[in-house]
Amino acid sequence: MKKPVIDYRNFRFSKLKSPEFSHLLLLLGWVFYFAMYFLTEKLISVDSCTPVWCPLDDQIPFCEWFLIPYVGWYLLVAGSLLYFALYDIPQFRRLQIFIIVTQVTAMLCYILFPTCQNLRPEIFPRENFLTDCISFLYTFDTNTGVCPSLHCAYSIGIASVWWKQPDASRRSKWGITLFCALVCLSTVFIKQHSVLDFFAALPVCLLAEGIACGSWWKQRYIHKKKT
Repeated sequence: MKKPVIDYRNFRFSKLKSPEFSHLLLLLGWVFYFAMYFLTEKLISVDSCTPVWCPLDDQIPFCEWFLIPYVGWYLLVAGSLLYFALYDIPQFRRLQIFIIVTQVTAMLCYILFPTCQNLRPEIFPRENFLTDCISFLYTFDTNTGVCPSLHCAYSIGIASVWWKQPDASRRSKWGITLFCALVCLSTVFIKQHSVLDFFAALPVCLLAEGIACGSWWKQRYIHKKKT
């Protein structure tokens, strides 16, 4: 069994700023995100939001099976952060910085240009366990603050960082990339996002990639140039 690079049994809050555990401070970004999420949900009304829509949205059928990767995304985010926190601290830093950049950028977009979507079906084409779960999901994951899609942005960031993980097999990297692609597709098939929300996430990811992984790309380019 692979041994963690840090023994977290020695962790104490008093050691949070020590070199050994300082990377965990990046997790405070989630406190900011959840605080801003609840504030924007409470303070920004649907009436003040601009609906996001394109003709392609109407051509994409509702498919409840895509709830599985949509919900699995939460495990993907938590599992990736946990793995890197245990076995590769530089990768943990890259992923968490990527997430923070996308969180901050998305929240600025939600506040400065509030958006919503009106794509959710009034009546599901089928009634089953998955549609019941989606109906429940709709009650707390509202149709506001949708552009850019954080589901898509995080997924792209996770795939990017995993491809930079030297210990991961090529099969694992492709498997994670495929799942990330399914997550992006799930956002439009269960009518949580417009296709435009995915494309809006791409420049956000490019910004986050440059900030979080710029040094990695620089080293790779310099090494390649020297060889």
